[in-house]
Amino acid sequence: MSTTIRSLSIASFASALLLTGATSLAADTGSAYSGRAAVYQQLEENSLEHTTTADRIRAITMGNVAPTEIWRALEHGEKVECLDCIPQVAKLLYNGNAKTREISAWWLRRRIFGVFGPGEVYSQVINTLKTDTSDDRRAYAAEALGEFLLGDGVPLVANAAVNDQAPVVRVAAVHALERLNDEGPTGELATAIADQSPEVRLAALQATTRINVFSRIDAVAGRLSDESPDVRKRAAEVLGSMRAADGVVGLIALSSPDRESDPRVRTAAVAALGRIADPSAKDAVTAALSDPDALVQSVAKIALRRL
Repeated sequence: MSTTIRSLSIASFASALLLTGATSLAADTGSAYSGRAAVYQQLEENSLEHTTTADRIRAITMGNVAPTEIWRALEHGEKVECLDCIPQVAKLLYNGNAKTREISAWWLRRRIFGVFGPGEVYSQVINTLKTDTSDDRRAYAAEALGEFLLGDGVPLVANAAVNDQAPVVRVAAVHALERLNDEGPTGELATAIADQSPEVRLAALQATTRINVFSRIDAVAGRLSDESPDVRKRAAEVLGSMRAADGVVGLIALSSPDRESDPRVRTAAVAALGRIADPSAKDAVTAALSDPDALVQSVAKIALRRL
């Protein structure tokens, strides 16, 4: 058989399979699974998971249901079409269990209709973030916008990250920016690095290493003189991971016990100098071999190999 004939045969066979799948889908319009996404239309009905039903999804949103049962039902119900389940699952976005909130947002974001239209779940979450009097509910709303992975949510959570009155909301909004892989339209993530709350500063520093583009290394370097040793430590770690030469001078200062009393911060500073590998730091790292803390000494030995 020639290559041309063989190619035509394969193409004809594939077309027949697709046609069979489409026919099966059309004949199945009366079932509970008739609205599944077109990506599944080539699959036979009996090949789909029926572990979770619409009734089960409705049931886990009512009463005192164990978190593990909620997680199992929603994860197994990824392909279940149930429009009237959507407002019920939306209530779980404000559940006290973080994993329940996350998997609820995951399930909802797979349902374009009923979630992202005007007046639907997405709009309701936005309204909660902007106007709800409960700090926790605003924080959960910020989380949900991050988990929905929709770019339209970036300016909303960016604004909350720097302007909401509650630190818990600002932390959640920073995490949402991280989830959305964005530093904010006007660099709100860098602004959050200097927030009055150390929890927000730590969250923002963490986020800088998780997004693809972060343009304000100077904001990170500025935290080397932070009042919180935890923030100073994290800033040193971030500068090291970024190989940021602009932070070398500040890191050299933190590597000395005369300037930095916390050995955890000195350890992070010396390790960062090793990762940046700027020759100008060699004397400071050599001096760290005599640090009173054994861990700083060990890290200095490793760092010297890179200088």
